[in-house]
Formats: sequence, C-alpha cells, structure tokens
Amino acid sequence: MSIFQSFDLTGKTALVTGAKRGIGRGMAEALASAGADIVGVSATLAPGSEVERAVTAMGRKFSGYACDFGDRAALTAFIARLKTDGVAPDILINNAGTIKRKPAAEHPDEWWDEVIEVNLSAQFILSREIGRGMVERGGGKIVFTASLLTFQGGITVPGYSASKGGIGQLTKALANEWAGKGVNVNAIAPGYVATDNTEALQNDPVRYKAILERIPAGRWGTPQDFAGPALFLASSASDYVNGEILVVDGGWMGR
Repeated sequence: MSIFQSFDLTGKTALVTGAKRGIGRGMAEALASAGADIVGVSATLAPGSEVERAVTAMGRKFSGYACDFGDRAALTAFIARLKTDGVAPDILINNAGTIKRKPAAEHPDEWWDEVIEVNLSAQFILSREIGRGMVERGGGKIVFTASLLTFQGGITVPGYSASKGGIGQLTKALANEWAGKGVNVNAIAPGYVATDNTEALQNDPVRYKAILERIPAGRWGTPQDFAGPALFLASSASDYVNGEILVVDGGWMGR
C-alpha cells in the first residue's frame, strides 16, 4: 500500500457527533472527501443541512440524526436506533460538546452537570457501545475532541476544563484496552478556533488580543485546520498511533 492509499477511506462509515457546524462539520467533510460515508449527529440536524449537502456533493452518502447528548434517555434511544438501522461505524469522531462560562464560585450545579454529561459521560457511553462492535470486528478508529484545557485549567470554565481533562484520560484508558484488538483510540486537542463556542472570547477585545499575541502562528484556527489531523487519525496511516493527544493549536502549547 502506498502512503496515499493509506489515507483512503473508501468503503468506510464515519459517525461524527457535533457535525452540524464548526470543527465537527470540517472533520465530517474531510472524511467524506477521502471516501467515507458520513453519519452526522447533532442536537438539531434537519434534513438538507449544509453538512449533508457538502457530503452528498462529493458523491458520498449522508445519514443525519438528532440527539441531545445532555439527555441520557435520548442518547440511549439514539444508540438503539443506530442498531435498528444497521449502522456499524468504522470510525467514530466524538466531537459534540458544550461550554458554560461563569466564575467557579458562581458556577451552578446544573451547568456543571450538563457540561460533564455532554462532554464526558455521553462520549464514554457512545464509545463503549460503538467500540464494542469495533472490538468484535477486529478494527476501528475512535477520535475524541480534547482541548488545550485537557492540559491547562482555563478561566471561568471549571466544568469544561474538568470534562476535557477527563477526555484526555479516557482516550488513554480506552487505548490501553483496545489497541491490541485493532482499535485505535486517539484525540485531537484544538487551540483557539473561530467557532460559535468561542464567540465570547472573540467578542472580548482584551482577551482576543491577548490570545492572538500568544499564538506563534499569528492567527486563530479554523475548522479547516482539522481536516488533515482528523483524516490521519481516522485512516490506516495512524495504525501504530494509540492513546495520543494531537495538539493543533498554532504553537500555543509550545510558547
């Protein structure tokens, strides 16, 4: 197999959570461009979405599902529906997430619970259920979206920081169990990316300037910056990569 062929995803099915917009959409479109059919999932995802049109324009199949990952019953029903529909993903991109900003002393219980449920608990449950099938078939790729706050504490986002720290350890824990069974589990840790999740920072002139000045690349990231990393970790090019957290941050962590 040539190096180029190792990135070919023809015949593969990738399930991408948080696929409606931002980084998730960018990764879904990247995998489709490499030949994968896409199962897109978001809290709200209507037929004819922009990501669906982009994927089908490449000649790939797209199946859309709506699921609120903050609702455990909805997640259970979604997993059951996947089985009923005969969906057995070769690739799982665990990208769905949420963030709540308020100082720790004022951070309410319900915000903490929601962020941990969406960003950590739901991702473990989905990985467990889909990963079980991958282990039985002898192969698969699972990619989590981690964060710079997998390594750093952040400011006024205690639930988010805790959840993303947990994602880093969950990545390693699953990799330790499944690497020898043909399932690669890794994560991508984005830096500061211009998406709706970071609107509060983008609209704060002081924080925006301070962040931009620390990024050696001299710019914020875009969803397109995650196309290559996602394709690498979802393809056979990364068959000997396990438990890795790939930082894509314009050099922030090296500063």
